[in-house]
Amino acid sequence: MRLAGPLRIVVLVVAVGLTWIVISILLGGPGGGFPRIQHLFTSPESSVTAEPRARKYKCGLPQPCPEEHLAFRVVSGAANVIGPKICLEDRMLMSSVKDNVGRGLNIALVNGVSGELIEARAFDMWAGDVNDLLKFIRPLHEGTLVFVASYDDPATKMNEETRKLFGELGSKNAKELAFRDSWVFVGAKGVQNKSPFEQHMKNSKHTNKYEGWPEALEMEGCIPRRSAAS
Repeated sequence: MRLAGPLRIVVLVVAVGLTWIVISILLGGPGGGFPRIQHLFTSPESSVTAEPRARKYKCGLPQPCPEEHLAFRVVSGAANVIGPKICLEDRMLMSSVKDNVGRGLNIALVNGVSGELIEARAFDMWAGDVNDLLKFIRPLHEGTLVFVASYDDPATKMNEETRKLFGELGSKNAKELAFRDSWVFVGAKGVQNKSPFEQHMKNSKHTNKYEGWPEALEMEGCIPRRSAAS
């Protein structure tokens, strides 16, 4: 019984010593305690630096266009459900939200010098009158940019003159465009060569993404402005 007092003193000394050691480890010396304690309560996920978001430029392009170039993005319709989009210099020229797209060919005419929209219209190539389309693209002025996005069916009403006119605007695929193909194209009045801005996806039951339609096409790029003297 006489040893109870000394034992209690020894246990108390050991406890105080262990407590001091733990506090010293946590604090790590003067001024270093809070970061260590904070680190113990910080999850590994929160300590990892977040990945910076990739910067997007005009019309969502991953890179800015050079000076005197126009940034664009053209997206065809998806089947007969999701409408097409035509964006130029961060301005949406045609889209379902603007309520100015429709079945067939969606075409925006743009001044090649200023980049300003001249007119945007949709032409029904299944049940519409192809003469409306011909009246729209026959009288184009030299240097006018032509943006085209298909939706549902772009070709049933196409005739030889229509295909020829698109060919003169720089298209190489208009001559073979068929029922429910997907097509996006950017051309210009007075071009000497075929346009580098064109994509075409054939309607084929073997490769179609949707039942009865190929996948939607998306195209982006930078178009050089025309000089005022051109």
